[in-house]
Amino acid sequence: MPDIIQLLPDSIANQIAAGEVVQRPASAVKELMENSIDAGAKTIKLIIKEAGKTLLQVIDDGIGMSETDARLSLERHATSKIRKAEDLFELYTMGFRGEALASIAAVAQVELKTRPADQELGTCIVVEGSDIKKQEPVACEKGTSISVKNLFYNIPARRNFLKSNPVELKHIIDEFQRLALAHPEITFSFIQNDEQIYDLPATKLSQRVVSLFGKSYKEQLATCQEETDTVKVTGYVGKPDFARKTRGEQFLFVNRRFIRSNYLNHAVMNAFEGLIVENSFPFYVLFIEIDPKHIDVNVHPTKTEIKFDDERAVYAVVRAAVRQAIGSHNLTPAIDFNADVNFITKLNNANSQSKQVYFEERFSTALHRSNSENWEKLYESPEVKPVVVKQQDEIEIPAVQTLRFESAINQTTPATATEEKALFQLHARYVVKQVRSGMMIIDQQAAHERILFEKFLNQLKNKSGQSQQSLFPQAITFSAADFALALEMQQEIEALGFRFDVFGKNTLVVNGVPANVQTGNEKELFEGLIEQFKVNQSELALPLQENLARALARRASIKTGQPLVREEMQALVDSLFACSTSNYSPDGKPTFFIFELNKIESYFR
Repeated sequence: MPDIIQLLPDSIANQIAAGEVVQRPASAVKELMENSIDAGAKTIKLIIKEAGKTLLQVIDDGIGMSETDARLSLERHATSKIRKAEDLFELYTMGFRGEALASIAAVAQVELKTRPADQELGTCIVVEGSDIKKQEPVACEKGTSISVKNLFYNIPARRNFLKSNPVELKHIIDEFQRLALAHPEITFSFIQNDEQIYDLPATKLSQRVVSLFGKSYKEQLATCQEETDTVKVTGYVGKPDFARKTRGEQFLFVNRRFIRSNYLNHAVMNAFEGLIVENSFPFYVLFIEIDPKHIDVNVHPTKTEIKFDDERAVYAVVRAAVRQAIGSHNLTPAIDFNADVNFITKLNNANSQSKQVYFEERFSTALHRSNSENWEKLYESPEVKPVVVKQQDEIEIPAVQTLRFESAINQTTPATATEEKALFQLHARYVVKQVRSGMMIIDQQAAHERILFEKFLNQLKNKSGQSQQSLFPQAITFSAADFALALEMQQEIEALGFRFDVFGKNTLVVNGVPANVQTGNEKELFEGLIEQFKVNQSELALPLQENLARALARRASIKTGQPLVREEMQALVDSLFACSTSNYSPDGKPTFFIFELNKIESYFR
């Protein structure tokens, strides 16, 4: 039998490795910028075109590389970070695996220019699909510049799986923000399609947060700090009032390395328990400093997962730090113990005699008592006395007599009382309707979401969305990623009925909203549309139009707790059963349930 096992060529092995290390343009951004940070750079510039698909360039002023190091850096498992296995548990650098540059060079056209400070000439290397095309001396600035062109050009299947430009740009911005937050002492700049998105000078953490996310964050930051013998937690948490509906600005860093940890995120959410609305997420940027020997970062090539040798202790310290920040900055609701919080209850529940006693206690002075009596007289019914007319024979006859003739029109009970009882609202959450087989209970929010979803989806397909002009246009400032996302979907958003214009950097002015949508909350509705779109995008793979229709239906629908009049309830029921799919809301929740008569009867047998 001939031998069938053989070693793969390095180029193929690198392409396989690139599947884990370089999943999208944002992955290449992360790896290259981390290398710049490890090189001791004080200034890092990121330049991208077409969301990194055409060009992705990172320029730094770090220590640079010699000619030999530059060539060796493109080989697999070549690194300056570790020398032996024990070094894995003493790591403070971002990278250490030695796979990133080799993996990127295997799936793109890479140009590397680098020069150490003690040399006059640098080195230029051009690589295409792991093949060295050119290596020559070059005049360049101190540091390193790496250009990645046409990512996945030699793997069409992988390139076809890339998302739209706004989606890929958002992932790049997310990686940029994480690294910029972790290293506020470094100057960062970000240029997309010749337009500067970020220009962040070296500063302290609080200023970096404001520069990245907007001036509104200046008033919601609360300092967080806790230290034990093994763990130190520092950073900022946001006030509960500013909690958002999307899990957006939540950052955990361990030794300045961004990580994802549902366990530690639960520690933060547990500290906020009872202070934020359900399904809302607070802002936080927390830095955990711990001895590297107590953690293992070599869990996944992306290095965003970390194992702790005592995760419960870290959980307790994080929760304590956040709770202390909430308490020390008075972020909890204040209670005035001197006020009589039962005043209204006492007043409503007391009878007339107890009311008088209560007022005597509260209004003890003569002036207060006289004022109270005068106010009460205003609401007393005037005494009606019969008016009489005296005739010459001294017989008194009432001047006016009231006659009342009973008829159907004077009846206080309307003829439709039975019908009205058959349709009513339960706990401002459900609409109950009598049907032939029993009783139908309709979830008003789920039903309205289904109605609006089908309406908005039809408008998107036919581009027939009607708009109502806003009396007072509202300006909305977005993050760079959300601003790019809104502009990319401008045609679809306008097809829904929104009208907006660009108004400065990362700012839009909303001039109109869809017809039949309540006006006055244009800003909240538009921001909610973008947020809900991102939530749907992260959880489900939906077409753009369906995602937008779902997002707007969710944000514009009748909410639980909203009272409805009979006409509104009837219109809701009629519209629901006019839908093509009336049984379920867009996210699969039942819209109604029929409680059958035989089931009701079974409870009385």
